[in-house]
Amino acid sequence: MTPAVTVAVTRLPGGEGLPLPAYMSAGAAGADVVAAVADDLVLAPGDRALVPTGFALEVPDGFEVQVRPRSGLATKHGVTLLNTPGTIDSDYRGPVGVVLVNHGREPFVVRRGERIAQLVVAPVVRATFREVQTLAASSRGEGGFGSTGQ
Repeated sequence: MTPAVTVAVTRLPGGEGLPLPAYMSAGAAGADVVAAVADDLVLAPGDRALVPTGFALEVPDGFEVQVRPRSGLATKHGVTLLNTPGTIDSDYRGPVGVVLVNHGREPFVVRRGERIAQLVVAPVVRATFREVQTLAASSRGEGGFGSTGQ
């Protein structure tokens, strides 16, 4: 098992009384995040909105926090996240927000305290990008966008 990582969380105005990110089962990879909206937010089909979470994070160096959709919202309502997965960098200290989009056929109501996303803490490997004249050949070559089949 991977050792636990501590991510500092500070509650922001508007986040009072709401749970901090939390894992909902022993094997969960993502910690659920709730909406910190003051009033119900209605997302019409096709609409998107930046939904506040009511907190900010201090991510340890060498890690990122990925913001991912919740499968239940996508399956039941067609609601998911844009810019998925979103990344919270270790040097960002601002409010965490979730960009929800309604791809469903019915309006979707985001209520205060409703679980809207999940956070996955992941290690980051920093690469060195080196310009070269040619790239090594591979069996796939330049094939992309469906070139390996359906």
